[in-house]
Amino acid sequence: MDEYLSGLTTEKINERTLDMDECSTEQMVRMMNEQDALVPLAVAAEIPQIVKAVDVLYHALKNGGKMFYVGAGSSGRIGVLDASECPPTFGTDPTLVQGHIAGGDVALRLAVEGCEDDAEEGMSLIDRCGVTEKDVVIGITASGSAQFVIAALRRARELGAVTIGVVNNANSKLAPECDICIAPVVGPEVIMGSTRLKAGTAQKLVLNMLSTCTMVKLGKTYNNLMVDLKASNIKLRDRSVRIIKSATGVDEATALKFLESASMSCKLAILMIKTGLDAAAAERALAECDGRLKTAIRSFSQVV
Repeated sequence: MDEYLSGLTTEKINERTLDMDECSTEQMVRMMNEQDALVPLAVAAEIPQIVKAVDVLYHALKNGGKMFYVGAGSSGRIGVLDASECPPTFGTDPTLVQGHIAGGDVALRLAVEGCEDDAEEGMSLIDRCGVTEKDVVIGITASGSAQFVIAALRRARELGAVTIGVVNNANSKLAPECDICIAPVVGPEVIMGSTRLKAGTAQKLVLNMLSTCTMVKLGKTYNNLMVDLKASNIKLRDRSVRIIKSATGVDEATALKFLESASMSCKLAILMIKTGLDAAAAERALAECDGRLKTAIRSFSQVV
């Protein structure tokens, strides 16, 4: 028996759910809900580390760096999910925030057992991605023992990148490879060792904070509006119109007219309405203000 694995909090038996297989459906669901309610508290305890991580990510991305999630199994899938949502949500280049999973893309749908133990592939991944000292690599592993993730962070560190760990056990094997270690300890799972449950939920909450807060600091929102999006489908077109109306007070027809004249760029349309600039001038204004809509409005109009 591996002493490290047997000592992990995520591998212990949950005394609160011992008779789960004898519960009614409602009892079972309430049992899970009670356990899930513990997760935000565990994440809250890690806010100081999350703050450090967001500030590091903001500095890196502002200065030409990239953000890489590296994980295995459920942890890897959560990282890929968060990365894949950044382009449609914040209008980012798909290479800016990347998610990588042990076993490659096939592992997103099928469990590819053994890949998490492949340290050599973890190091090779970092080299293939072209990680440099400008970048930040975030390793995600509930147990903190996935050699694929540990080796990836170790190699990233050798290349000068900042390393961040997201793990669900204290004093993990991952921690020594991290410049910043975020470790929400959620306790034993409802089903012993099934870290897709509370551990996975905690990881998702942490990654939500890392990517969202970094993007807000980069000027990807206006107040709390998702303005840095392109209306590339019916849903996003409708959302863009509602955002423009909310930000400017114009009616639907006017919002749609400006959206179309701004090549379906919500942010550009808002700036045009707020400042009276045409599309070309508004685009230049945004570029001068590093894409920060509120700054551009203040700089190029008399009234915000």
